[in-house]
Order: sequence, then C-alpha cells, then structure tokens
Amino acid sequence: MPDPSSTRAAAMARQGEVMREFMARAVLFQDAVARSGGLNGSDLQAVGLLLSEGPATPGELASRVGLTAGGAITAMLDRLERAGYVTRTRDAADRRKVIVTAIPETVMARVGPVYAGVTARWSAYLDTLTDEQLEFANEFLARAAAFNRDEVEALRRTP
Repeated sequence: MPDPSSTRAAAMARQGEVMREFMARAVLFQDAVARSGGLNGSDLQAVGLLLSEGPATPGELASRVGLTAGGAITAMLDRLERAGYVTRTRDAADRRKVIVTAIPETVMARVGPVYAGVTARWSAYLDTLTDEQLEFANEFLARAAAFNRDEVEALRRTP
C-alpha cells in the first residue's frame, strides 16, 4: 500500500505544475484573443477590467492595470478610443474628471466570437460535473484569482 503522505505530496506537486501550465496558457490565450481583436494584451485586460469593474477615471484604470497615471495610460486610452473599444467623457458631477467606459458592443463584435468557442467547450465539460464538483471548481478558481490579485498588489508595492 502506498504511503498516503507521499501520495498527497506528489498530488500537491502535480497541482503546482498544472497551475503553472494553466496560468501560462491563460496568458497566451489572452494575448492571442487581444491580437485577434487588433489589441495588445494589456489593452485587452484594461477593457476587460472596465467591463467587469465598471467605468473609471484614467488614474483609477491605471491603478487597476498597473500603469503609471501619466503618459502610459494616456497612450493606451488613445489606442483603445481610436479602435472603438472605449469612450472618454466628462464626469457630469465634476467636469474636470474624465470617465473611461468600455463599449461592450465593440468588445463582443471583435473578440466575442473567440471567447464563444472556448465558452462552448467549457460549458460542455462543466455539464459532465456533479453539482459538488462545480461548487469546488468555482471555489478553487475564485481563490486562485484572489490569490493572484493579492500577489499582484504586493508586487506593485515592492520597489
């Protein structure tokens, strides 16, 4: 009979390998999706964050994506606006503020079909899981995302 502690250690080591592979493939997938929509990876991430977290000032968006609030975010917003992915409007309450908003229709038209393919494949796989397995998968991925967010924030605070 195999030693349960060595079996667990091997399974945990394998999970680390699987997670590294998943993260690398996710980054490469996002880059390919971005290119298919005429963007670079950072630009697509910015649009995705605007869609998921809502409109933002340029400074807020810069903080979300980890850019400097000056020239880098301005250049990104110029590219995204020219490509039709975002709009910049004045804040109604404070005309000095600019609010950046993603245009969902553009996102869906240009990169939606790519995501539709992977979504269909994921849906077919998820249909094979039990409710308990789905619950575990959701919790696992939510925690992985939270851990990654926390680590990104920590890395950004490090000089």
